Parts: sequence; structure tokens; C-alpha cells
Amino acid sequence: MRIQDFLRDLAREGEIFTVEDVYRITGIDKAYLRKLLYRLEKRGIIERMERGKYLLIPLHGEKGKYTIHEFVIGSVLVQPYAIAYWSALHHYGLTEQIPRVVFIQTTSWKRKQELDVLGFKFKIVRVVDRKFFGFQREWIEEAQIYITDKEKTIVDCLDKPQYCGGIVEVAKALRYRKFSEERLSRYAVRIGNSGVLRRLGYLCDQLGIKVRLPKVDIRNYLYLDPSMPKKGKKNSKWRLIINLDEKVLKDLE
Repeated sequence: MRIQDFLRDLAREGEIFTVEDVYRITGIDKAYLRKLLYRLEKRGIIERMERGKYLLIPLHGEKGKYTIHEFVIGSVLVQPYAIAYWSALHHYGLTEQIPRVVFIQTTSWKRKQELDVLGFKFKIVRVVDRKFFGFQREWIEEAQIYITDKEKTIVDCLDKPQYCGGIVEVAKALRYRKFSEERLSRYAVRIGNSGVLRRLGYLCDQLGIKVRLPKVDIRNYLYLDPSMPKKGKKNSKWRLIINLDEKVLKDLE
């Protein structure tokens, strides 16, 4: 097979491909295929993302400088996946902060949870099966990627505030009111974490948002923001220790 034909066939699959993709398309012996990919990488025609995964460099591009949208890169790092947490908040315009890391949610185990690929940093967050829901497909640079919807993004950030910049960022997202209150309430119950219900209930009280949540019938207290100092006054309604300045939340209204 001529190199030109080989590259044309690859281009039809998209900018990102795997060794298995090439083998499926061409049927080339795998030992020879790996040598061919190595030569193409040396020539700057492709760039290795991680083991067995490559980026095809277009004619106008230059290896080491050419890249594609970080969400598209993230979509091939683990399966199943959804762009989530702080990355999804920013995508929807629910936070002014620009995360330095792309957060990817999955139910799969991956040996490395923190990756550097083509100049971007990725954080792989593994969750149990019951928490992996509420995502949608969106087009990014002619590729479809999965991303958590607005309501699931908020619920995920309440579940793991450390992956969104803290509870204040969730409060900012709620302040915009660009979500379905019914779906948000349903997701908060479905995720199966009383901490999510308690944090959501408290924040909605502070921001004057009406949501229908089940009564919290639990004795222990939980920190509102686990990433903040472990001190603060107690809120008996939601069984929370309010370890941040409530004035900050009031000022968001």
C-alpha cells in the first residue's frame, strides 16, 4: 500500500486513530504496522498521544504545534467517558474560571488518572455505575463528544466539589438559573449521596431557588465544602457544617 493511500484512508476515520483502527482498515501485519507508524511519527506526519493512539497531522500542520480541541482528545483517552465537573461548568458558561485541567468522568479503571497529552492536562475521575448518567452529545470541531448536561454537572460538582474549584463555584452556577429545577432535583436523588442533597438544599435556600428535595433524615454532620478549613457553624436543617463565609453566598444573589 502506498503511503498516500494509507494516509487518505486514515483521514477518512478522523484526526485521531488507534492501532486497531488502522489494522481494521488495512489488514497490515501488526508488527510491520507498528514500524510504519514509528516512521510516520519520526517524519512528523502523525503524533503519538498515548500508547496505541495517534493524531494525524494535516499538511498545513506541524508536529508539536498542531493540536485539536481538548474535549476531542479527551474523548479517546478512556471509554466510556463524559466531559464533566469544572470542564463542563465552563463549557456551559456557568463559571468565569477557566480550568487548567480537562475533567473526564468514567466507570472504567485506568492506571494513570492524570495525563499530559498534546499540551493539555487531563484528570480521569472514576465513579460507580449508578453515578454515570445525565450526559448528552455535542459537536466540537466536527466531532461528537459526550458531556454531562447542566443539571448533572451541578450534581457532580456537589458530589465532588474538589473537581470544580469548590462549593462557591457551584453556587455561581446555580445563581445563573440556566437549568431545569425538576431535573436537578431528580438527579440529586438519583446519584445516591446524601451530601449532594444537603449541599444542594442549603445552597438553594441561600439563593432563593425552589427545588423539591426529600427530607434529610440523618444524624451526622457534613462539611459544606470538604476542600475548605474544617471549622464553622452548624446548620441543623441540612445537617451541614458551614465552613465558608455565608456572606459570600448572599452576595451571589
